[in-house]
Amino acid sequence: MTQFHLFVRRVGLVGLTQLIVGLQGLILLPILTKNLSIENYGIWAQIMVTIGIVPNVVLLGLPYTMVRFIPALESKEDLQETFYSLFSIVLFSTIIASIVLYLFSEQIAGLLFEGNLIVTHILVLIVFLECLILFLINYLRAKQYIKKYSSIMLSKTLLMIVIVGYFVFSGQGIIGAVSGLLIINCTLLFILSILVYNDVGFKVPHFHNLKEFLNFGIPTIPGNLSSWVVNSSDRYVIGILLGVSSVGYYSPGYSLGNIVKMFVSSISFLLPSILSENYDKNQIDNVKIILTYSFKYFMIVAIPATFGLSLLSKPLLTILSTPEIAEKGYLVTPFIAVSMLFFGARAITAQIIILEKQTHINGKVWIIAGILNLVLNFLLVPYIGIIGAAFTTLLAFAFSFIIITIYSHKFLSFDMSLRPILKSIFSSSVMAIPIILYKPTELHNILLIIVLCAAIYFVLMYALKTFRDEEILFFKSLIHHR
Repeated sequence: MTQFHLFVRRVGLVGLTQLIVGLQGLILLPILTKNLSIENYGIWAQIMVTIGIVPNVVLLGLPYTMVRFIPALESKEDLQETFYSLFSIVLFSTIIASIVLYLFSEQIAGLLFEGNLIVTHILVLIVFLECLILFLINYLRAKQYIKKYSSIMLSKTLLMIVIVGYFVFSGQGIIGAVSGLLIINCTLLFILSILVYNDVGFKVPHFHNLKEFLNFGIPTIPGNLSSWVVNSSDRYVIGILLGVSSVGYYSPGYSLGNIVKMFVSSISFLLPSILSENYDKNQIDNVKIILTYSFKYFMIVAIPATFGLSLLSKPLLTILSTPEIAEKGYLVTPFIAVSMLFFGARAITAQIIILEKQTHINGKVWIIAGILNLVLNFLLVPYIGIIGAAFTTLLAFAFSFIIITIYSHKFLSFDMSLRPILKSIFSSSVMAIPIILYKPTELHNILLIIVLCAAIYFVLMYALKTFRDEEILFFKSLIHHR
């Protein structure tokens, strides 16, 4: 019971952190959309997408390898050997990738950033720092230093809002915004380096077990790349086919729907280390219980969020961006919200494949989903615009969830009962009635409706006996646990 208390408390802490991090995007959205041209906001969106893709390839899957293997290490010597073996490879690959990006900066600028070479050069530095930051953050994840991780992420959020906001408000435009991002990454890398060094110390690695690490990590690259294709390539396709202005219309609606992803972020962040620890000790019943609760409670929270965001998309986007963006992009949100519902469910079931070290399966599924997404984007976007990109994203995530679930249950099955999901859909449908009837447009009305709908939803879920007695007792004990 103590282990589950600790896991749930950590999920709560990371969940709160992810919520605040997610609000960063919503806070920055009006700052950027109301102070930059739609073209420059489209460039900003492309920058964020690019920052997302490069580490997926450059890091060779080694941060996740670290999360999988470090929890089982008992001696500091083994920890140092593993950490510095992986870090050396990551540093080398990051340097090579940064050089390549710089050499092709003119072509990248012309294709993605309206020929803005200054932005592209700054982006090269940002990407270099981002790769190292992600590696070090995953060390905190592997060691389950949740408070340190949360502090870093909250600091990054605060710095993003303050520094990027300052440069934009001071009239320095997209160049200022990107420069602010560079300053933030320099600061975070410095802090993380000190934290990790104080914990690990230093040792020249002998690269023991490197073959095993690479065999685990490298097969994840196609999957990571394909995952990026499913998640983010739509912005590239829209930019190429319709121009960066259309990216500017598409991204706010995507960001709003992407909030659903936050509800699984804390769970998927913590699951690999705690599941690996139990699995390697042959505590399979614990693994099944953790997966069952994770899946059930993610769906119970994410389904009503999907309903609410879909119905409130237009008024929220009007408040957070501009009426023009809201009018052209509000229909994107429902497709992306449902997509993230599938993404979250898949992120939980895929943990079984990671435990079995069958990362090639994940890779193959993401490759097929990525190809499906990319082909459909090029077919649909020219005819139905940004809604076509949102629709193909939904299809790709639904496909990925179905296939991964089939494969994972061949190795290990856990309770994925449909009954709580159906109860959640029913309760969410009833909850949606006040939104449809009152159609709130002002922020205070929207907040009141959200509170009312949340109350209706959880009262209905309780009345439908969605929560078992032992679950209620568990959460009661969690509240009073010291």
